[in-house]
Amino acid sequence: IEIYSLHVDCKVTSRFAHTVITSRIVNRANESREATFEVEIPKTAFITNFSMSMDGEVYPGIIKEKAAAQNVYDTAVSQGQSAGLVKITDRKLEQFHVSVSIAAASKVTFELTYEELLKRQLGKYELLIKVQPKQLVKHFQIDVHIFEPQGIHFLETDSTFMTNELTEALTKVQNETKAHILFKPTLDQQKKNSQLDETLLNGDFVVRYDVKREATAGDIQIVNGYFVHYFAPQEMPVLPKNVIFVIDRSGSMTGRKIEQTRDALLKILQDLRPEDHFSFITFNNKVVEWKSSLLPATEDNVASAAALVQTLTARGGTDISGALLAAVAVLDKAERLPERSVSMIILLTDGQPTSGERNVEVIQENVQKAINGKYALFCLGFGFDVSYKFLEKMALSNGGIARRIYENADAALQLQGFYQEVATPVLMQIEMQYPENSIEGLTKNNFKLFFKGSEITVSGKISNELDLLPVEIKAQSHTSNLTLKEEANVKEKEQVFQNQRYIFGNFIERLWAYLTIQQLLEEAISAQKEDQKALEAQALDLSLRYSFVTPLTSMVVTKPQQQQELANKPTEAG
Repeated sequence: IEIYSLHVDCKVTSRFAHTVITSRIVNRANESREATFEVEIPKTAFITNFSMSMDGEVYPGIIKEKAAAQNVYDTAVSQGQSAGLVKITDRKLEQFHVSVSIAAASKVTFELTYEELLKRQLGKYELLIKVQPKQLVKHFQIDVHIFEPQGIHFLETDSTFMTNELTEALTKVQNETKAHILFKPTLDQQKKNSQLDETLLNGDFVVRYDVKREATAGDIQIVNGYFVHYFAPQEMPVLPKNVIFVIDRSGSMTGRKIEQTRDALLKILQDLRPEDHFSFITFNNKVVEWKSSLLPATEDNVASAAALVQTLTARGGTDISGALLAAVAVLDKAERLPERSVSMIILLTDGQPTSGERNVEVIQENVQKAINGKYALFCLGFGFDVSYKFLEKMALSNGGIARRIYENADAALQLQGFYQEVATPVLMQIEMQYPENSIEGLTKNNFKLFFKGSEITVSGKISNELDLLPVEIKAQSHTSNLTLKEEANVKEKEQVFQNQRYIFGNFIERLWAYLTIQQLLEEAISAQKEDQKALEAQALDLSLRYSFVTPLTSMVVTKPQQQQELANKPTEAG
């Protein structure tokens, strides 16, 4: 079985990435063989299309509601024949895998399309392409086209498998607003060494970039009546933060996990700013407060906290509820904190609640009552014994986010990386305002916090014949209350994309649908039961209308001989 052509074609237009992977395979044997198409795609992406073509027939994947797809599948498949096509493989990727039997000397073409909105983190967007052909490929090519009307500020490529020879196969052409990256290694360049037919191409191919930002009130782009508004203010003073680290030191954290936690915390302590206040709570079945109040992050206080961190050992049970409520109490009674500051609780745990209150619903309710919208709660779940669903619901209900920390060598880096994302809040209570009667389907437009290096994205449909789209942003910075205003000329903005040959159709409308689905699914996690159903119904409707494989839909892939398989979107909560 020979993959004679593999092409990854990715077009990024104003942060929205549309990727098509095409693999052509021939069976050189004189009997039929299994041809496999196996690719890893970013977890944040939605598959939108898949097809297999062989012997002049095209076998498309059909996207249906999950339950309906399951029925089609159950009736078509005899027992023992089922295999999900998509599974999570690591913290950033999931794998799509399909195989089909092809006759001697026959060919098959697989084509997979997926889309995602690139998210700005720590000052850059990252496009990740996983390269793993597992054999030498005669025609191998990666094309990345980027068009950013705001202008490209910087652009870099990075790869885990590059050698000097392979670097020669990489070209980058760039002007003010566009870039084309081409990676096209010959067979010889792909080889580990000239004697063996082993490939070097195994790992990540990454493109990172950022855009220029001139307008203070962000940048608005419009195509076919849909708009997207990107807001990432520069040069803002950092808001002081009051942070309580709530650290699990129950028995299951023993060994590698507690070591990695210690390493990460020591680095994080060094990153605290003098104007920050902080404290630690550690817990097993007992909850221990390091100090009874928040302390300013002076050199002495940081050094004494570091000494405590060095002595962290793990044993005993897990009283998550007691620890979180103690953290809230410390923040509640804190005095002399900077008037404009951001208070947050960062929980790190690797297990289920086993002591104190054990009912996760009761814990969620009590924590939400206690926090009462005053503080942001971030939950980090270490490994796979945590109830991620519980942590995610608790974080989203309290203005924060949850993240799974994967148990491998770089766990300490994952913890630090997460902290860096939330370490520099620069705005609070951000309201993005648009003319009410002229915008439909507006995505989320109120945000509690804006962190340096990230970006706020709002999208919607301009409902009537507007010539000018006025926007107003209200927010609180460290020093003042801000009001920023901007007007976008609809016709001029539409013009920008008119003559761009590699833009795929109505990309802002698809971006709007992608963002809306993501936000509805996120809202559903922390919603009451009846609201949850309504939010999921809306998300399902959009997933079907724009053909996205989301956690609510499945793609039915029918093979020759009427065999059927399902592609589902896995979630971190499982």
